[in-house]
Amino acid sequence: MFDRFFRSKPTPARAAPAVVAAPTASGDTATVRRIVAKLEAMPPEQARLLASAAYTLARAANADLHISNEETAAIERALQAHGTVDEATAVLVTEMAKLQARTVGGPEDFSVTREFKALASDAQKLDVVRACFAIGAASGSISAEETAIVNQIADELDIDDAALNAIRADFHDQLSAVQNIRRISGGV
Repeated sequence: MFDRFFRSKPTPARAAPAVVAAPTASGDTATVRRIVAKLEAMPPEQARLLASAAYTLARAANADLHISNEETAAIERALQAHGTVDEATAVLVTEMAKLQARTVGGPEDFSVTREFKALASDAQKLDVVRACFAIGAASGSISAEETAIVNQIADELDIDDAALNAIRADFHDQLSAVQNIRRISGGV
């Protein structure tokens, strides 16, 4: 899926024409080309790690079949968190991952998460699960659908229950179930 965007030596017919086809200003085309060149210059394994992480984050954001501007910004921040990519690259990778999550989804979800699992360190896996919760919380409330997808992602990454519960505890107040109970009980 992402290999066509992040291959180390793209075929001439696929040098990212879909990304640069409709620039809004002449500078946009040059910017996109610089980003694509930077991604192509990455070692293939690093590019696959970035792509699979971005898709996994977009998958979490798309759990409710809508990726908000706040969730998009959270994905971009997560991709930049460890200085792996700059802002412009994070924006481009996020947009590509969102498009794929919206249009491909389903069977591809597990395949991409499995690829991320194979490439990522244990710390990176935990970072992605934490970022998935943060993306859900970007709107102020993590829905049941978002929680279910994050739980599924954590399971696919072999995150143990104790680690998942510790991460979830950091987002306890943003869980929609907790917010609903508080609202029903009068805020107690």
